[in-house]
Order: sequence, then C-alpha cells, then structure tokens
Amino acid sequence: MRAHMRHDAMAFAEDLPEDRVAVGRDRATLDIAAGRLTLTLHHRMAPLERQWRMLEADPWNSLHQGYDWCRAWTETHGNPLAIVEGRLNGDVAFLLPLEIQRHYLVRSAQFIGSAFTNFNSGLFSAAFRRAAVDIAAPDLEALLVEVLRNDADLLSLTNVPLVWRGERHPLAGLPGIRNQNASFQLPLAATMDETIAALNAKSRRKKYRSQTRKLEAAGGFDHIRPKKLSDQQSLLECFFQQKAARFAVGGLPNVFQPAETQAFFHMLLESDHGSSDVPLELHAIRLKGEHEGQIAAITGLSRKGDHVICQFGSIDDSLMPDASPGELLFWLVVERSALTGGALFDFGIGDQDYKRRWCTVETVHHDLLLPLRPAGHIAAMTHRSLTRTKTLIKGNPHLYALIQRLRAQGTIAPAPKTSD
Repeated sequence: MRAHMRHDAMAFAEDLPEDRVAVGRDRATLDIAAGRLTLTLHHRMAPLERQWRMLEADPWNSLHQGYDWCRAWTETHGNPLAIVEGRLNGDVAFLLPLEIQRHYLVRSAQFIGSAFTNFNSGLFSAAFRRAAVDIAAPDLEALLVEVLRNDADLLSLTNVPLVWRGERHPLAGLPGIRNQNASFQLPLAATMDETIAALNAKSRRKKYRSQTRKLEAAGGFDHIRPKKLSDQQSLLECFFQQKAARFAVGGLPNVFQPAETQAFFHMLLESDHGSSDVPLELHAIRLKGEHEGQIAAITGLSRKGDHVICQFGSIDDSLMPDASPGELLFWLVVERSALTGGALFDFGIGDQDYKRRWCTVETVHHDLLLPLRPAGHIAAMTHRSLTRTKTLIKGNPHLYALIQRLRAQGTIAPAPKTSD
C-alpha cells in the first residue's frame, strides 16, 4: 500500500487514480474491493444522532455504544471526543464512539465510558461487516492512524469479542491481546424450566424453594422494579451505599464513589424512553415482616432487543444472609427475561463463581491496541505486559486467593478495577 498525504480538507473528494489512501484534515479514504471507504473524525455527538441511532438499532451492536449510554457518560465526564465515522460509497458503515483520556503522558482513544462497559463492539452496519472480510488489516490500520493521530497516541479498544453472534468483528485484524477476563452468558428459553435444563436444574430449583421459604418465614418479600423515576433514583442511591460497604470489607477501591460516575448512572435512568430497549432498569428484593421495607439485594440491568446485560449488583450482608437474597434476585430477573422474549442473559465480564454456576457460555474478549504515535508503542507494550501478568495471576487460584486476602487486610494496594 502506498499512502499519499494531502493537507487540504478537500484533497480526498475526487478520483485518486494512483493512490489507494488519501488523507486530509480529520479525514482519510481508502479504495477497497467493495468501493471507497471514507473515515471522518467528529468531536461532537449531536450532529451524528440520526445515523448513530440507525446503526444502534442493529442487534449485533453493543448497547454500550448506544447514543443514550454515550451521551450520559459524555455529559457527566466531559472528556474530549474523537468519534470515527466510516462511510462506504457514501453510505454510513460504522461509528467508533471514542473519548480521549490521558494516562500519564499518553493520550488514549478508547470507547466512551469503557470503564463501565461489559462488552464493546462499536457500531457497524451489516453491509460493512460483510465487506470488512476483504479489507487487508494493514490498510485499515493505516486509515485509522491517519484519522486519529492528531488527537491521540494510542487507539485502545478493550473488551472486544472477536466473534459475536457468529460473526467476525470487522476490526479483528488489528493488533491486540486476549483480555485477562472473559464474559459469561446464559442462553434463555421460553420458560424457566427450559432455561435451567442445561444447568443442574433439580438442585437449582431446590435452592430456589429453600430461599423463598426462609424469606417467607421471616415475613415475606417483594420483587420490585420501580416505575417512578424518583423511586428508581432512591434505589440507585441504596445500591451505591451497599456497594461502598461491600468494597470496604473486601479492601477494594469504590469505583462507584466519584460524583460524576454516580451522575452517569442517574442520567441513564432518565434516558428510558419507554421502549423495549432500556439503558438501565433496577430490580430489588424488598423484605416484609421483621425487616419491613428494607432492601436486601439490588441489580441493574440493561436490555437491547433479546440481549439482557447485568450491569451491577449488591447485597446487604446484614439482611437474611442465609437466604441468599442476591442469588434469589438473579433467579427472578433471569425468569422475567426469559418470559419477556430475552434470548441471552449476560452476567458481564469477570470470572466469578456465581457466574459459572449460572452460565453455559463463556465469551473471550480481546483488547485491540493500535499505536498512532511513538508514545503509543510504549503504552501498547505496557498494556500487553500488565495483561499477561494479570492473566498469569488469575490462572493460579492459590496466588489469586492470596492476593485477594492481602488486599482485604490492606497489606497491598487494591487494584484499580473491581474485576482485577
């Protein structure tokens, strides 16, 4: 491939008979088998809303790159944006909703709000996903470098499944490394009995009956899903309190503590437009009887089409711990998801025992790391080194358990993320 540099904004607009790639200010083009691919960089969301919502309607694309999710994060965090718009023969092909974060001296272009996303795909049209198989990886890399290099040193796309719903990711050819964490899913059937058939159904039903009997003996419980925004906000504040207490006991940093992060989740609640796709909805176990009105467990779910993702969960350890209200709440939300047409219940990224008890599918994630400038090469090498170290630790149960105990005792500094 021979790259041809242009410095005027219109250089790419017409025929380029001798060159496959042309670049201009915040724009680059590439001639491929399917036609002309043009990348344009944007620094605001609003002008892209129409094509953004068109792409996010495709069920293949992650809800975490949806317009409402990204707008809530952008408005509460204020990081500079670098949104890559791809067009194939003039038609919208994809959007990469990126924000720029500075880590020490390195500027990283990463998915908006990726600190709280469970899986990232970007937004791609079905037509482009088909055409992408014929794009040589070095050509696509060069195109992304040219359009992003003035804004960032490294393109860092984390938690990306290279294969999702049977389709290869269009960016799978970019350099990367397997993430130390996988995500875990449970395929849903039309009924709860059919859904748990692939699990130890008899044991799981027995446990469910035991949990409900214990709670009924103490006065009963309600599975609540607040409809009023004020009630949802109150329940979210309860979650923040429960999670803070849980992190403190485990010696972990409270990633939900920053005011801007809490504002982000509150804004997600306000983004519910009443459709079947929901950025965030809260479910809880509210006790009756001797613990009247107290919240024993909370979970936050997002839904896009038939894909339900558990974003977070918390429990109050002081309330009926022998009844495992958190586990009971999972049963109730999984059952509701199945009965309302869900096809996949996603417990999110991170390997934990309760996820393995529930899930029959494990999805491997990769971090795609494309250096854009010299500093990006060093940052990519550092990222790979840290990821390999984390993978090694997590692959050794005894070492991992020791580190967790030392964290809880305050002997070593906690990791920057709860999943790590």
